Amino acid sequence: MTNDTQVFYAMRVNSVTGEMEPIGRAGTVEAIRRDGLQIDPMSENHCPHEWLDERGYVDLELARKYPLSSFVL
Repeated sequence: MTNDTQVFYAMRVNSVTGEMEPIGRAGTVEAIRRDGLQIDPMSENHCPHEWLDERGYVDLELARKYPLSSFVL
């Protein structure tokens, strides 16, 4: 298993402060943009494609099923 998929942390605009805040999910660029969220460019990471759910986000259960210690959520 290799780290073959680029993922980023998703961010959204806080409606009260107007500042960007993390939502606690990592996913592919396509998934984050599709859902109308922003990408944290400083959070670039790579993970195995086996860890992605059907929506394109890192699934913690899949990460536990296919463990690899070099990715931290």
